[in-house]
Amino acid sequence: MKITIPLSLLFLLLTANVFSQTLADLKLKPKEIPKNYTLNDGNICITPQACTFYNDIETYSNIVGTVKNKSIQSFRSKGDRGSIMYFEFEHVFKGDRFLQGLLWGKDGQPTDEHPEEYIAKGKFLIIWSLRSDSPLREKSEAKIETLLQ
Repeated sequence: MKITIPLSLLFLLLTANVFSQTLADLKLKPKEIPKNYTLNDGNICITPQACTFYNDIETYSNIVGTVKNKSIQSFRSKGDRGSIMYFEFEHVFKGDRFLQGLLWGKDGQPTDEHPEEYIAKGKFLIIWSLRSDSPLREKSEAKIETLLQ
């Protein structure tokens, strides 16, 4: 009995971090954005599939789950552009297979033509519609991985 209480407490502490986050916590703050990038309004997705998913997420709710909140950040620099899409679902995101097919087609993984990547952790889904070598993407991925461990 003494062992299960500490293990339960440890599990609670580890999972509490994922569930206590908000979309605002996950987004890049102005000081975290590399200096040569500017924030832009709207969607600047690399491929139309990523923007379609963001814009029409309600259409896919029976497949991926019901969205509680969503937000987007779009950026431009001299040699780079793209968007980061943030989703919070009512329950755990359940559309991995569907999203892989939508973003990458039969390839089943990112390509130069379809470079989007995503992470789904609990109720959160983040899609990076940025080139794979984007410094902005690296910054955001590092932040997300730290917050949603």
